[in-house]
Amino acid sequence: MINRRVIVTAIALAAGLAVSTPALAFESKPFDLKAFEAAQAAGNPILVEVTAPWCPTCKAQKPILSELTQKAKFKELMVFEIDFDTQKNLLRKFNVNMQSTLISYKGAREVGRSTGDTNASSIEAQLDKSI
Repeated sequence: MINRRVIVTAIALAAGLAVSTPALAFESKPFDLKAFEAAQAAGNPILVEVTAPWCPTCKAQKPILSELTQKAKFKELMVFEIDFDTQKNLLRKFNVNMQSTLISYKGAREVGRSTGDTNASSIEAQLDKSI
């Protein structure tokens, strides 16, 4: 009887976890200069996300970006992630001094930049500039 109860509980927990952890549509790619330049040349909307794994603001931005990038109007948005701790050369290239920086491009032109923003409306307004 105990084994049956343990198995039923384990199945119920596994089913509950599967339901309660939806897959995130938001997927940023590690920064790749060739892919970034190709996206710029093609005129694509681009977001450069400067993040750090220890940054609470960056963690707060992730679900906001995930929700926004699921919207149809951002389906073409390409997101490139720069690690604040390990990619110092890219921080210099993009003139970034802090993690949680979001830089929006419309093709090769920078159209928006924010640091530490966790307001969904203002992040969406910034991303709108790139489309």
